[in-house]
Amino acid sequence: MLKICNLKAREILDSRGNPTIEAEITLSNGMKERASVPSGASKGKKEAHELRDGGPRYLGQGVLKAVSNVNNQIAKAIVGRNCDNQRELDELLIDLDGTDNKSNLGSNAILATSIAISKIAAKSRNIPLYSYLGGGSILPTPMMNIINGGSHANNNLDIQEFMIMPVTASNMCEAIRMGSEVFHSLKSMLNQLGYSTSVGDEGGFAPNLSSSEQALELILKSVEKASLVPGKDILIALDVAASELYHQNDYLFKKANIKYSIEELISYYSKLIASFPIISIEDPLAEDDEIGWKLITSELGAKVQLVGDDLFVTNKEILSQGIKNKLANSILIKPNQIGTITETLDTIKTAHENGYKAIVSHRSGETEDTTIAHIAVAANCGQIKTGSLSRSDRTAKYNELIRIEESLSDKSSYAGGAILNNFICQMS
Repeated sequence: MLKICNLKAREILDSRGNPTIEAEITLSNGMKERASVPSGASKGKKEAHELRDGGPRYLGQGVLKAVSNVNNQIAKAIVGRNCDNQRELDELLIDLDGTDNKSNLGSNAILATSIAISKIAAKSRNIPLYSYLGGGSILPTPMMNIINGGSHANNNLDIQEFMIMPVTASNMCEAIRMGSEVFHSLKSMLNQLGYSTSVGDEGGFAPNLSSSEQALELILKSVEKASLVPGKDILIALDVAASELYHQNDYLFKKANIKYSIEELISYYSKLIASFPIISIEDPLAEDDEIGWKLITSELGAKVQLVGDDLFVTNKEILSQGIKNKLANSILIKPNQIGTITETLDTIKTAHENGYKAIVSHRSGETEDTTIAHIAVAANCGQIKTGSLSRSDRTAKYNELIRIEESLSDKSSYAGGAILNNFICQMS
């Protein structure tokens, strides 16, 4: 068995120009692999702790403490061990940290190590990462962010993400083509109307529009301009990031200067669903608003995918409690919310066992690392959220999915609309 002979971390930059951590692992035969971790702008309160340095350097965002933790405590614990037991090594990392939220070593230090271990273990076996992590064969339907708002863009849209889902494509390559054509059609339309075509953190356009409804209308027109049919070929997904809008039991859409009660906000979503081909809404309510989540799940849970991100923070125990309380019907999966590959896969398994859908996701501050593409395929999640059709940190994941599809050849299938069939039936 090949053993780990070296582990080294370094500070690199993410897609927003902020520091993040990269870990490089070396085996006794000289094989090497690297892994880097992302960082979010919109974060749930119960996410695993991302360790930052504070102080003047990098405006407090440095990660040299996390780097040091990898190079010292973590390296000392895993060097000399067999690389080929992910669960055992991840549990060692969790025990070494010794806290509930990984605040000792930092979830960024732990995750960089965990991903590096998975990559080198797959390489040592001469198999793809998706095979090592689970061996799935379903290529995920992408949620492609084409208009940014909220904390991801300096514009006047309160809803954080407006996404498209190409559901009638026959394969991953065609899905990416469809999304790209809609993206470029939207860019052309925005140019013609005199709006900015600068992009936000996740690569979607960030124009100053009059309302969310205008954003949705422009998306429908761009779909048609790309010779596709809205509601058939392309469905819409939203990420509201409502925790950032929650104030004293109401929801304040500050940019639109509108305040909603829980009931009024759910009614607003109902009207949007009736007017536009919306199939999925992420974080429609705040993570602390259990009453609202119960109500919206009861009223809209049979019509659309209701995705808990801040609500569940990729935590198996929190998800299990949410399932018990009938909150949402889907979970967003972000490995850096929990901190290890094993915990990430365990949370996906819990979701699937309870009939919840799982969408593997990037963060707003990304790197070129493509591990989430492999996780989505490995666990047969059927959906992935990895940004727009611009910025290499986003397209890296799409390009990796193209490669994975090619390597699986006729053994693969594209999830398409089938993953959402129970909701699509409600739309027709």
